[in-house]
Amino acid sequence: MLEIINLILITLLPFLELRASIPYGILNTDLGWPLVFAVCVATNIILGILVYLFINYVIHMFLRFKLFRRLYDYYVLRTQKKIRSGVEKYGEWAIAIFIGIPLPGSGVYSGAIASEIIGLRFKKFVIATVIGVLIAGAIVTVAVLSGKGVFQFFVKY
Repeated sequence: MLEIINLILITLLPFLELRASIPYGILNTDLGWPLVFAVCVATNIILGILVYLFINYVIHMFLRFKLFRRLYDYYVLRTQKKIRSGVEKYGEWAIAIFIGIPLPGSGVYSGAIASEIIGLRFKKFVIATVIGVLIAGAIVTVAVLSGKGVFQFFVKY
């Protein structure tokens, strides 16, 4: 149980997410890789949804202040208007790929922020998050399992 809690806590860390928790779980615990994958992916999906809702709540809370509303209207709404057609056409797929590429700076935290800036609706964000997290989880899992297999080929226990 403690190993699962550690996986969840690592997955919740910004800039690490499942890109760190899956390798940790596969290489440093006695849990099987399917369980590690399931726990990390589920945690990351839930995290993305919570971050999106939190950002949305905080932004709308700050919109009560005139100065923040002016800045928001000027920068964010202007950006949203410029890219509206692209967002409607490719929005959730672009966010899914952004979340799914397991590189530093991508993931559900930055995907949620980007989704808010481009005006992606909640339902589309959830779809993008699920797809992106599954892609990232699969890439990281395959990379770790492949690397572990290559390492075991050269070093006999």
